[in-house]
Amino acid sequence: MLEHVVKCLIVDDSTAYLAAARRLLERQGFTVVGVASNGDEAVRSLDELRPDVVLVDIDLGGESGLEVAERLDGRPGSASTPIVLISTHAEEDFRDLIAESAAVGFIPKAELSAHAIEVLLGRAPDGPRGS
Repeated sequence: MLEHVVKCLIVDDSTAYLAAARRLLERQGFTVVGVASNGDEAVRSLDELRPDVVLVDIDLGGESGLEVAERLDGRPGSASTPIVLISTHAEEDFRDLIAESAAVGFIPKAELSAHAIEVLLGRAPDGPRGS
């Protein structure tokens, strides 16, 4: 059981994925405080909702999720808000870009879970994903 309920903001241009991810994470103990479908909505939501973590899709249709992550990371007072990149694409496709980004890591959409996020945030007892 989580000691602290994690407040999450999800940024994705797919309304179906936003709904599915919200249901999944909330069933697993997270609170999804908001969703956004583009960078402007994500910035507003980050400022208003103050989530503990932000999930950002790498491919936001007409926008780069990597650029949105940089915008979010540059917000005043947001430096302590971890950003996790998500995608249907394989991590290998973006490995260098992910490493150079403001994100703390990457989770494939098919592997998204509260536990996977906790591991990336260093809050899970069993260490990094894949160990």
